[in-house]
This record gives sequence, C-alpha cells and structure tokens, in this order.
Amino acid sequence: MIEPGMQTQPFRLSAHLSPSGRSPVGSVADVRFNGALVRLDRHALSALVDHSDPIIAAAGNVGGQLKIRVGDHWLIGSILAIRPDPADTANVIAELDLLGESEIGPGEVIEAFRLGLRVYPRPGDAVMPMSHADLRALFSQGGTDQIEIGHVYPTTNVRAALDIDALLSRHFALLGSTGSGKSNAAALIMHRIIDQAPNGHIVVIDPHGEYAQSFAGRGIVFNVENLALPYWLMNFEEHCEVFVTSEGMERELDKAILARCLARARIKSLAPDAPVNISVDSPVPYMMSEILVALDAEMGKLDNVSELSRYVRLKNRINEVLRDNRYTFMFNRALVADSMKSFLARILRMEDDGKPVAIIDLSGVPTDIVSVVVALVARIVMDHAIWSRVEDHRPVLLVCEEAHRYIPADRVLSGASVRRSLERIAKEGRKYGVSLGLISQRPSDLAEGTLSQCGTIITMRMNNDRDQQCIRNAMPEGGRSFLDALPALRKGECIICGDGVTLPVRVRLDLLPADRRPRSEDPSFSQIWSTAGKSGEALDGTIRRWRHKASLPATAGTSSTEIGVALLKPASTLLSDTAL
Repeated sequence: MIEPGMQTQPFRLSAHLSPSGRSPVGSVADVRFNGALVRLDRHALSALVDHSDPIIAAAGNVGGQLKIRVGDHWLIGSILAIRPDPADTANVIAELDLLGESEIGPGEVIEAFRLGLRVYPRPGDAVMPMSHADLRALFSQGGTDQIEIGHVYPTTNVRAALDIDALLSRHFALLGSTGSGKSNAAALIMHRIIDQAPNGHIVVIDPHGEYAQSFAGRGIVFNVENLALPYWLMNFEEHCEVFVTSEGMERELDKAILARCLARARIKSLAPDAPVNISVDSPVPYMMSEILVALDAEMGKLDNVSELSRYVRLKNRINEVLRDNRYTFMFNRALVADSMKSFLARILRMEDDGKPVAIIDLSGVPTDIVSVVVALVARIVMDHAIWSRVEDHRPVLLVCEEAHRYIPADRVLSGASVRRSLERIAKEGRKYGVSLGLISQRPSDLAEGTLSQCGTIITMRMNNDRDQQCIRNAMPEGGRSFLDALPALRKGECIICGDGVTLPVRVRLDLLPADRRPRSEDPSFSQIWSTAGKSGEALDGTIRRWRHKASLPATAGTSSTEIGVALLKPASTLLSDTAL
C-alpha cells in the first residue's frame, strides 16, 4: 500500500501506449486481494475533459469505472476514493474495487464480462479509461429474457437491464427510506415483466391500497368487498391466531381445546366419499357451528368447574368474530361451500382474462388478522406450487410490501404463521417455482436470514446507519463499495447488485406514465390547505363508511347479524347450498 512519505517512481505516459493508440491515464501502484491502488496522471485526465465520448471525458471520477489490461483480458474496477499522491503532485491516487474481467473485443472494447478475477494486475500495468461502447457492453444483459428499467448513472443513453430469470428464481429485495420511490420502482419492474411475459402470475400483498391505480386493466384488486377468503382454508396455527387470545400456559391449554374441536368439525363435515385421513391442517370445508357444538359437548363433560373459563373464552371469541361485519370477507356463509378451485384460480391468476396481477388490498382488513390473511395467501401460493409439480405448473411471483411487518428481525409470538410461511418461500420457493419480492423501508427490522436469501438487492436512498449496515451485510462483496452513495441517491435512483445484473450498478429508473404509477405520492399540504373543502359532507361519508363496512357482493341485502347466525346454524350437509 502507498503511505505518505514513501518514495515511488513517478508515472510517465510516454512509456504506456495501447496498441490502438489510445493512451492510458495511469498505472497500477499497489494490488490487494479485492482491490488495487492506481496512480492517475492529472494532465492525462484534464486532456480528456473535452473528449467527444462523455464517458471518456468523465474518466477518473469517483463512482466511475477504469480498466486494466492483463494479457488478453481487461480487469474492470470501480473508483471508490481519490486522494493526492504524496510522491508526485502531478498524480493522484485512486482506490479501485476490482469487480471482474472480460475478453478484449474488436477496438479493445469490453466483451463477455464476468464477475470475479482469475488473474490480478501487477504494479506498473497500464490503466485505461472506459468508453461509451465499454459501458454498453458491460451493462447489456443480452438475450430476450431481460427488462430495461432505466439508465446507468451518470449516462443518459446506456440502458440498465435486469435478467428476469435470475431476478425471480433467486428472489429479490427492494429497499429504501420512505419517499425514495420504492413503490414506483416495484410497479416499474412488474410492468416491464408483464410487457415481456404477458402470461405471468403475480400476487401483490398491498397493505395501503397503492397498486390498484397502477395496474388498472392489467390486474384484479381483491379487498374486503370481493376477496371472499374461505376461513376453512386456514391451518391450525392460523386458527389459533384468530381465535386464541390468551397468553403463556393458558394459551397452550386453549390451543389444545381448539385442536380437538376443529378436528371434530372437519371430520363431521366430510362428504361420504371424502378421505378420512385428515388433520386439523387439512383444507376441508366445515361449518363454524360444528366447532361450537364440539365446545358445548366438551363443556358438558367437565368435572372441574374452574376449567370452564377456557371454553367460555374461546366460544366468546368465535362468536365475536362471526358477528363482526368487518370479518365478513372471510367468515361468511357464502364461503362454506367447497370453493377451493375457483378461489385458487382467481388469486393465482389462472383465469385467461389478460390480467396477470392479483392485488390483495389489505387496507380495509382488521389489524388483528392482517398477518393471518398474509400467512394464508403466502402458504396457499407455496402449497399449490408443491402439489402441482406434476401438472402444468406455472411459476408465481409473490410481492410483499412492508415485508418487515411480517418477517420481523425479532421473533415474537404474534404473527408466527406469516413469518413461517414467508421464510419457507424464501428458503424453498426456488425449487417449486415461487419467487419472493420483499419491499421494505426498514431492512434492519427485517429478518436477516430472509434478506440473505434474496439473490438481487435493489437499494434506494437510505439514511439510517443501522439500515445501511444491514444492507451492507446482505450485499455481495462487489456491491458494498456502492453503499457510501446511499444517502446521496435522488428519488428514483437505486443501486442494484446480485444475480439480476451483470455487476453492481447505480441506475436512474425510468418514470412510469401517470396512469401506471402507484397511489403513493405525498399529499401537498400547502396546496390542499390553501383551498376550502366541504368538511361537513366529507365527515358524513367518512363516518358512514367507518361504522358500516360494506358487505360482500354475495351477501348483498344480508345484515352482519344474519351472516353470523347463519354460520352458527348446524347444517346436515356441508356442500349443499340448500342446507346453508
């Protein structure tokens, strides 16, 4: 390494000319395992400022690239820092992060770049500036399975591309602070994927109702009014998160009671020709009334009256959920029938209607069961992929907004099912054709193990030190040098590294048309507050919607009380519409 006071030979350009006549701008001074120090000639760099190629003209800037010729290969390095040369004021010392190597193509242009180094430079090797043609060759993915999403910074005509297969098969994470443009970036990537592969299957977990506007005409929005999520698709763990409210040892006892009653309800509701080897997790339709009947039966056998409180607590919670119209999208008499096939077809976008995106809008879902809904959707996506491997299976992309809410860094009791479902996809989804896209503004609150499963990391502006360190730990070695630029990124700019790109790159993302952008823009306080509004009328509508949630279309004209009573009524035959 070059230290102040060390005596070194000054660099002279006259001794280094490339075969094509293009002069180098410096030489290698010191080499280490993953980087090098190069001595750049100030006069050579100044002479390039007026060059017709803007990339050559910007040679020597921090964040730019240089290339070093070693035999019949180019070694590519990114400039991390520049400081004065203590041995010669006519030079500067640049610190390079060596990224990979390439063949030397016609005109000495980069060709067939690949990450990693097989050989290293030696002190004295010539350092050359990168050209526009070099950058085009460096960042072009080639082939037909790529999507272009923006321009390589700081160029205006070198396109940045993502490899679809590498991006999806190994999962990806989109990270950035609030207001950095994450939602627009996510919408851009999904739109470009659909443009390239119009028969894809994408499921978006949308906690704030942002994406309906973006995918109008290209997707279906499922919210509390039309989701129609059958409660009997829940496994036992998800049932417990909805109905078991106790903690500690009492919770374990309540879960044991629920397990016995749920098993009886599923078995009793079986059709005559149905298999009998089912468990509490089997997706078999049943009537909620059968659980209450089983609870009453067990209560009648109690010898110890002190245990009665557990049964009463469980029964009261079930009745509370059934009679609350906020839960009608899930606990609804119209959902008792075996609708598994139609539900899967709708959610996984197997219907041939030219709308490959399913948006699960959770903005109207009660907070206490949001995690259960996400867990159920994620588990269904994964289970379907496993059981359909022998069929004409189509891969699915599951995009999860606010991922840190469902896969937190700290393990907690509540929401365990959703964490387990998403972690399972992160670890095993690649084998079954399930891709996971995690979007988060707080990567430090996201489980580190899950983030490390993401092969491609797209990072937007990030100011928090803990978040930056978390991203640094998750990024591959070659991309960590870019992280110093995270706080300085503008809105709509990102750093991409991993399997989806040829090498780590800073990108200025394309701006979607207004009708395709998510509804995530910040309100203009000054503009809105400068005009008078109809506050009274607005409040009337707000209070009306607040107090009276809309019923599902299938139950139009039916009150929430009637729905609850219908779910409580015993039925002689589960799958008969006339018996409901």
